[in-house]
Amino acid sequence: MYACMATKTISLDIESYERLRSARTSERESFSKVIKRAIWVAPVGTAGDLLAWRKNEGSEALDKVTLNELDASQDADSVAESKWQA
Repeated sequence: MYACMATKTISLDIESYERLRSARTSERESFSKVIKRAIWVAPVGTAGDLLAWRKNEGSEALDKVTLNELDASQDADSVAESKWQA
């Protein structure tokens, strides 16, 4: 017995369709399953993002706990080792 699932129709350009089709592990794999097993990289926040957020949220000063967390995060940040140095 099959359960009825809600669906949405989307439009893709040809390149996107071909990439999605080629990502299938078999001819029978649905595009929904391909998309569900995809790994989506979350965008990295920047200082500019933080400033924009602050501007939109108002001019209240950040509390001490938040300031301490930001300072600790910055102190813990280190330069990545270069893959190009011997």
